[in-house]
Amino acid sequence: MGALDHVALFESKRRFLLGLAYRLLGSYADAEDAVQDTFLKWREVDRRTIVNPSAWLTTTCTRHCIDLLRSAQRNRVAYVGTWLPEPVTLATDEASERAMELAASLSTAFLLLLERLTPKERAAYLLHEIFELGYPEVAAALGMQEAACRKLVSRARSSIGQATVRQLPPRERQDALLAAFQEAVSTGATARLTALLADDIVLSADGGGKVPTIAHTLSGVAEVLGFITDALHAYWAPYNWQPVDINGSRGALLLEQGCVTTAVSFSYDGQGRISGIYIIRNPDKLRHLSNIQVIHR
Repeated sequence: MGALDHVALFESKRRFLLGLAYRLLGSYADAEDAVQDTFLKWREVDRRTIVNPSAWLTTTCTRHCIDLLRSAQRNRVAYVGTWLPEPVTLATDEASERAMELAASLSTAFLLLLERLTPKERAAYLLHEIFELGYPEVAAALGMQEAACRKLVSRARSSIGQATVRQLPPRERQDALLAAFQEAVSTGATARLTALLADDIVLSADGGGKVPTIAHTLSGVAEVLGFITDALHAYWAPYNWQPVDINGSRGALLLEQGCVTTAVSFSYDGQGRISGIYIIRNPDKLRHLSNIQVIHR
């Protein structure tokens, strides 16, 4: 295999590796680093010894991400305030059911569920349940027996419960929900939004200790609406809104003098109501947001 051929082969797998690494790590910056590290190892390895290049790349990237995830989970214990996954914008022209399922697996709510799992449980679950690899492939990627991988996936399912990957509401519904939220923030009028909120709605904000934000998660319609009318209505008045796809569904970037200061994304219940509002204000997680694209596979 020539130099150009092996680079082209890697590039054909880059989007898959990036999507896998991001779901494993919850950080786009770390996912990029993991994929780049995989490329460097791929460039140096004796490719004559590799029978299945695709499997080799998946294995190398997965194991590197597991190492990074162990370190990241230790660091998140000392994180200031609420930790939320780094938001990503999503560009895809696909409208298939499979594409929608993959988009849902990028949601902030789903990534937070994955935080309940050990690194190997998370890897096994994603490889098998989301990327549809068979147990022999998962076992090879993790360097484990197939039976042990089945146990990992089973434990992961139990930990996550039934809320695995929920189908997203239709795009028109998502746009209506976003418009109602923007109206409530901009005008202070919450009547339209109130009817679109789940009873167990939660609102979380991540400032990383670097910008002001709430320190704990708000729960319930009354508490969330009170925060919108009393705080967001006043604080977000100067911002310009840019609707975008964030973590697989409609959200918004808020800009001040052309700079992204906030990213907002949502999760939904089975009735298509907003069940979660996620606000990212940590500047480290917004720095390159406008340039980020994560394609499903």
